[in-house]
Amino acid sequence: MVQLESLQAAKESGNYDDVIEQIPYAKLLGVVMREDGEGQPIFELPFSDHNIGNVHLPALHGGAIGGFLENAALLHLVWARESNEVPRTIDFALDFLRSGKPQSLYARCDITKQGKRVANVRMTAWQEDERKPIAVARAHFLLS
Repeated sequence: MVQLESLQAAKESGNYDDVIEQIPYAKLLGVVMREDGEGQPIFELPFSDHNIGNVHLPALHGGAIGGFLENAALLHLVWARESNEVPRTIDFALDFLRSGKPQSLYARCDITKQGKRVANVRMTAWQEDERKPIAVARAHFLLS
């Protein structure tokens, strides 16, 4: 559960650290959330050696990429709905398009449909160029 006071304070200050602290897996991954110039959330997974899956390439672990995208979508829904309830994942599909380099990863989310009980979210992750995504995902979430 995310405290609404934390969410409102984060929206006013632009600092979402307290909100992320309330979602354990997002905190563990080190997810960073901020708003872009248009007031929309953008997410970052800062590079860390423990996110490397293939040390020979090296490349980011697919599970770290997937977990990052799922948490970005959850945070985006909490932000958009101004809800203290964290949605529950119904299903999640991830397509890897390029190898994740050993550097920070960024993501944007788009709520494609939100009903009373279910939301559909599309996520895009990139590194150097937003026009060249390394992964895209789509998910359905159960809303409280």
